[in-house]
Amino acid sequence: MSNRQPIQILDGLGFGEGLRWHDDRLWFSDFYAHTVSSLDLADDRRVEAELDERPSGLGWLPDGRLLVVAMDSRRVLRREPTGELVVHADLSSVATSHANDMVVAADGTAYVGNFGADMAAGEPRNDARLAIVRPDGTVLGGPEGLAFPNGSVITPDGSTYIVGESMAQRYRAFPILPDSTLGEGRLWADLGGRFPDGCTLDADGAIWFADAMAPEVARVAEGGEVLDVIAMPDRCFACALGGPDGRTLFVATASTFPGGNDPDWSGRLWSVEVDVRHAGRP
Repeated sequence: MSNRQPIQILDGLGFGEGLRWHDDRLWFSDFYAHTVSSLDLADDRRVEAELDERPSGLGWLPDGRLLVVAMDSRRVLRREPTGELVVHADLSSVATSHANDMVVAADGTAYVGNFGADMAAGEPRNDARLAIVRPDGTVLGGPEGLAFPNGSVITPDGSTYIVGESMAQRYRAFPILPDSTLGEGRLWADLGGRFPDGCTLDADGAIWFADAMAPEVARVAEGGEVLDVIAMPDRCFACALGGPDGRTLFVATASTFPGGNDPDWSGRLWSVEVDVRHAGRP
């Protein structure tokens, strides 16, 4: 396990998720504040969007417009140049529970996971189907049978989509076909008891991921070898590589899982320097 010490860069969040490095800023969602914010390295924080519900995954269309997953209504929202949020896609025909994390390809195609079932409300766990959203907002059903599809990445050449299945403790990879749909999946890595949440890909083809059940982020190679582990002060729920050289790993932590309507505002953001720069998407 690495002995590198994370540096706290922000506290007082309800629950931080969806970390992305974009336009020289760290972007993130806050479930309980119902906001999407960005932060630069000089600690200038901006609220980029305000929702009437919990936001989650973030991404951008090729023209720079922000996409935000609206969890409870199972939609993807789009921020127009005026700042107005409009509905980009309705996922209710595919998502059987709360929409969750998202990765957006270079052409603007978005791949969005969902919980499968509302286990916090007592529903039995159910596998989920991935939603594929074309750049014009058309929604297609993607691969089925995913055990809580969560953080995901796209390789730098745009050929492969890799998604963490939190409840199956593994990563699966799918070829991205010429029409942006996904081909037959394969096991990319068995995580041996770790529960993958938000994640980020590096230039060596390894994935850093937040372990939702432990105070750590881990780096895993295809095939399942764990290459590095960094201890964190709380449970980890999202991470992203960024910074000027792509070698800063940003991590979102919280003391508890999101649930109910009474957050303890223990969410924090951290940074720690790593050796291999970011690659691919997000």
